[in-house]
Amino acid sequence: MTQGKIRRHDAKLNAIARLADSAIILITFLALMDIFAIEWQQKHVWSLLLSIVLFNFFAESLDTYRSWRGTAMRHEVYAILFAWLTAILILVIAELLILNEQTYAKPFVAIWIIVTPIEIISWHMIVRTALGMMRSKGLNTRRVGIIGATSLGHMLENAFREMDWSGYRFSGFYDDRKPAPDRRLSDDQAEVVGNIDQLIRDCKDGKVDVVFITLSLAAEARIKQVTEELADTTASVYLVPDLFTFNLLNSRWVEYQGITAISIYETPFAGVDSFIKRLEDIVLSFMILLLIAVPMIFIAACIKTTSKGPVFFKQTRYGMDGEKIRVWKFRTMYVEEDGPKVIQATKNDPRVTPFGGFLRRTSLDELPQFFNSLGGSMSIVGPRPHAVAHNEEYRSKIHGYMLRHKVKPGITGLAQINGYRGETDTLDKMEGRVKYDLQYIQNWSLMLDLKVIMLTILRGFSGKNVY
Repeated sequence: MTQGKIRRHDAKLNAIARLADSAIILITFLALMDIFAIEWQQKHVWSLLLSIVLFNFFAESLDTYRSWRGTAMRHEVYAILFAWLTAILILVIAELLILNEQTYAKPFVAIWIIVTPIEIISWHMIVRTALGMMRSKGLNTRRVGIIGATSLGHMLENAFREMDWSGYRFSGFYDDRKPAPDRRLSDDQAEVVGNIDQLIRDCKDGKVDVVFITLSLAAEARIKQVTEELADTTASVYLVPDLFTFNLLNSRWVEYQGITAISIYETPFAGVDSFIKRLEDIVLSFMILLLIAVPMIFIAACIKTTSKGPVFFKQTRYGMDGEKIRVWKFRTMYVEEDGPKVIQATKNDPRVTPFGGFLRRTSLDELPQFFNSLGGSMSIVGPRPHAVAHNEEYRSKIHGYMLRHKVKPGITGLAQINGYRGETDTLDKMEGRVKYDLQYIQNWSLMLDLKVIMLTILRGFSGKNVY
């Protein structure tokens, strides 16, 4: 059998969906101009062009055009709204700061901004509903059989049952192995409708249209044998690699001249995403430093007058890819520890100055780290950096601990808004922090960063474990 490259299944459908959404943006704008009798100007061309380009860019980055068979409508709605509002926000800022105009304050443009995402969401819902109705009547439905009564197979079955509008109709599991605890899906073993030979017969008889193979990666010889037997049928066959046996970190597939590779451990900040993250840090850090400049001067004066020593304390931490960086903080202790052994601050710690205790409880001692973020050694959102001594201690105790360094350390993070701030005096606390750090890397998006920043502001900067 000839070999070929792996191609995306729904590329053409995605292109059609993008064209439809772009057409909605364009037609709505033109219709409102006609209704309000607005004279066409050159700036309208740029507004339309940039809105379409920016919307498509952010929508694609949020997987808005992923095959609707595998995406919840809720995700599409969030992605469309975020992509559109982000695009408009950039246009408004560009207009105010660069062009010094107020086009977006005009009534017809305001209506366009509000109506357009509603129309796009409605269009997506109409398509889903129409296809769902067709498939509920048996049109364009496909009967699915899963090879392997495994936990991965069970996950796939649940996905099909939850997407009754997808057109996939689950027929059952096929497995010729003896029942085992890890393959027992429920007390009702009737879900396993037959062995592999039965599957081949069902495919030949037209009872199964699509086959998903969920056997473990160790069963390579068995998988090859099954696929060769299925070549004598007209069924579509999909291989579902059991990658969940690995601790996947921002997994994605890439292609090198037709050779497909799947990443196990990878940073989410590659290519354009790296530029977006850096731009986010520069813009927000600069704006925040302007807002906190006066409070920082006041804090510096208080530190100087209440205790001896420098205003700032620079501690060596691990940054992205494990490189050492110097993290800025306001000095809160009488000592400056940055050696092979660093003792975490505890309740009523005699090393902490009276004013330093206030700064630590309110996290105001972290404000100078916005200089780190502006300079590029840190990010506003990311895993909190630990002292080098703590890293060396915990990397041998917590599996995957060093994976948190696949991104830049942050001033705040997903762990902090979920209660993991301050002292980590037990292994459980550090494991909880690392769990959220890795979850952040796995699910990073610009939307998640903004959510973390907003929750950090709303929930405050203090914590019961901060001393």
